[in-house]
Amino acid sequence: MKISARKIFVFTICAAVMLILGCGQPEPPSVKKSRLIAVENMRLKKELEQCSKEIEKLKELHSKEIKKQDELLAKSLEEKESWKQKARQNVRNQVRGVVDAVMERNAKLLEENKKLKAEIEKLQK
Repeated sequence: MKISARKIFVFTICAAVMLILGCGQPEPPSVKKSRLIAVENMRLKKELEQCSKEIEKLKELHSKEIKKQDELLAKSLEEKESWKQKARQNVRNQVRGVVDAVMERNAKLLEENKKLKAEIEKLQK
């Protein structure tokens, strides 16, 4: 029993020492590790700056392209309206031409009709 009590006592002391050492303040990172972290942070900051610059350039290009597309759209709409007006004018001109021809033909036929009626009356008398 003395042996087992001694073993328990040694075990208890070892456990207490281990608990005391394990619960202490964490060790500060070494100087080398701190330098590596600082270098990595600087690299990441540079990457972030480059990405930010690239985003700004892309935004600028995008806005220029949008303006260009808006101008093209406005120009296309103007051309479309111009073509519509030309088409309407062409239709009007064609209709006028046809109406004028029909009216002229109608006038000739009326004149011919009057002549024929006059001839019929002459023949009947």
